[in-house]
Order: sequence, then structure tokens, then C-alpha cells
Amino acid sequence: MSVVHFPSADAPAPVTFPALQEKKQRGRPIVALTAYDYATARLVDEAGIDLILVGDSLAQVVLGYDTTLPVTVDEMLHHTRAVRRAVRRALVVADMPWGSYHRSVEDGVGNAVRFVKEAGAQAVKIEGGAARAELVERLTAAEIPVLGHLGLTPQSVHRMGGYRVQGKTLGAIGTLLHDAHILESAGAALLVLEGIPREVAARITAEVGIPTIGIGAGPSCDGQILVFHDLVNLTFAPPAKFVRQYGDAAELFRSALAAYRRDVEQGVFPADAESYHLPKDVAESLETASPRA
Repeated sequence: MSVVHFPSADAPAPVTFPALQEKKQRGRPIVALTAYDYATARLVDEAGIDLILVGDSLAQVVLGYDTTLPVTVDEMLHHTRAVRRAVRRALVVADMPWGSYHRSVEDGVGNAVRFVKEAGAQAVKIEGGAARAELVERLTAAEIPVLGHLGLTPQSVHRMGGYRVQGKTLGAIGTLLHDAHILESAGAALLVLEGIPREVAARITAEVGIPTIGIGAGPSCDGQILVFHDLVNLTFAPPAKFVRQYGDAAELFRSALAAYRRDVEQGVFPADAESYHLPKDVAESLETASPRA
């Protein structure tokens, strides 16, 4: 028999998948964002964001790789644990990195269990369409909610020949619609739609019963997600067309770092107010004490 913990009166109500489904039904947008560490996850959660994705994009924005492909399961677990410790309200989703579910369904289930059991994730995200249906079914049967990911799938960068908008032909649109329905039937809880024309995203959103979260997919999705570092200009590269920057953390950090270096070099940091002092009697005794030979 399990012990059920109810939130205290002053604690924010945690976001759940039924709550997100209700948002779709009522036409209320879902707000999602990535986070990769305790500090940013805490800020994102306190801002009232509904869903936090510990994205494999950390390979690029945190670890400095050119693509998402090199990041490992252990690295993703490490960052997911940090995010989980910070979050009180948002629903935390872990991105399954490339190679963690591609060799077999058994591998995928085993690694997904690790994200839930070891890192505290409440769901996992996997890329791909009909080819992932069996994995989605197995994960759903194992009580692990799944976010599907269609369109521009970064783990397929080599096959796509780069980061290119997908779903621009009738054939490609038909495949996306088919994949969306297949994933929904397999039990996916949400769909991430990335880098597809807004008209296609609108069609998918209207046809499926589960919420869609867009990134570079126009305004008709049930919700939106961006990479945290894109949002605040910490990527050191020109932003993609679909990115809107809401702050300039790079300039804030540069200014603070330059001021710190200047104050140390000029001897004005630390000042007396930023220093600790001996008690008066100890200080007087120290001044009169004979120096050691």
C-alpha cells in the first residue's frame, strides 16, 4: 500500500498530463521551456512554466558540441537530477539521447526506466514517427508517459542533411499526419512539432486528440517551447528564425565580469565592508603580541 502525499495549502499545484489535456480542450496555451541545471530550472519553475524539458540540446548549449548526438545517457541523467531538485510545480520531461533507444525496444525501455527511477523524470521524449510506435506502446504500458517528436528531429541531422524545415511537400505532409496518428494510437501523451510549416502544424493539432507543443511550427499548436539559452541570448550564434529573444544575459554577464575584473585589478574589491573583522580585544592583543622568531 502506497502513501499518498497531498501538497500543502501554500504549495503550487503540480502540473499533470490530465491538466495539459484539459488545457488543449479549453484552448488555453501550454507554456514549455528547456532547463539543464538547478538554478535555471528553479527560475523557470518559479515563472509558472507548465513543462520543463531537459533537452538533449544541452549537448550544444551547455557542453559545446556541434550537434545533439554526442551527449550520453549518464550526462542526461546528471542534468535531469539537477533540474528535478529545483522544480516544485512544472512537469519534468527528460530527452532520450541518440543511441539510447535506437538499437532495440528493450534498450529504450531500460533507459527510460533509468530516467524515471534514478533522475525523477515524469516522462521521456523520443524522436521519430511510426518506427517508434512499438517503443511508445511499451513505455506507456510501463507507466512512463511519452512525448513524441516529429518534423525537424535533430537526432536525424545526418539523414536530413542539416537542420532543414520538414513537411514542405504533399507526400511529406501525409507522412507527418500518419506519424502523428500512429504515435497517438500508440499512447503518446503529447507531440512536439519542430521546424514544419504553420499550416501543417495546425492540421496535425486539429486532427489529434493529444496536445501539440510547437517549436518553429507556428502559433496554432496547443503550446510552445523554446531553448532557454536561445530565449536569453546565451548561444553565441545567430538565432533561428523561430526564436524570439526576451533578454540579453550574455551582455549582463559580460558587463558584470568586466566590472569584477576592473575592481580587483584596481584594488577596490573587496572593500572593508566585504571583509571579516576580529573582535576588538583580539585585534588589540594581536597588535601588541610579539612576532614569532
